[in-house]
Amino acid sequence: MFGRLYFICCVLLLAGCVNDMSEVEQTAALADPGIEKGKDVVLYYSEDGMVKMCIQATTLWRYLTDDPYVEFKDGMKVEFFNDEEKVISTLTSGYGIRYEKQLKTIVRDQVVVINENQEKLETEELVWDEKKHIIFTDKYVSITTADEVLYGTGLEADETMTEYTILHPEGIIKIDMDDAQTDEDL
Repeated sequence: MFGRLYFICCVLLLAGCVNDMSEVEQTAALADPGIEKGKDVVLYYSEDGMVKMCIQATTLWRYLTDDPYVEFKDGMKVEFFNDEEKVISTLTSGYGIRYEKQLKTIVRDQVVVINENQEKLETEELVWDEKKHIIFTDKYVSITTADEVLYGTGLEADETMTEYTILHPEGIIKIDMDDAQTDEDL
């Protein structure tokens, strides 16, 4: 009697463990051991105990390869902080990728940077070289300041985007005559 009852319970238990094969395949696809995935991610980076930046992203994929990298396929928003942990500049983009060993980040697609002087940079791609502490691009750029719009192709800047050079400027450029040298000065 006990044996029959045990057999019936086992059969019922096994019958309750049936899964739809498409659900099993979908779950297995998400469990890739070489990729870490995150949704609605907020990352804080600190240096010497001070928060330096906060990255917010809808999705994050970290690839655990010999040369690991993190991909922000759906874009990102980055806030940069000063030593008092006040936001001094922001960056938004439609896509980002950070190569961990190279210490290089590339952002693309509607890149907008607003620096601590409230100057707005717009471009389609920026590269941040963390080793050299520079930001650069060979793409078209537009920088809106309090009193003018600068534009051209290519840019080199410091990490804070407060000191920058447009490599091939275009259009009319305003010159402050008080600072300009004249032929008489030479």
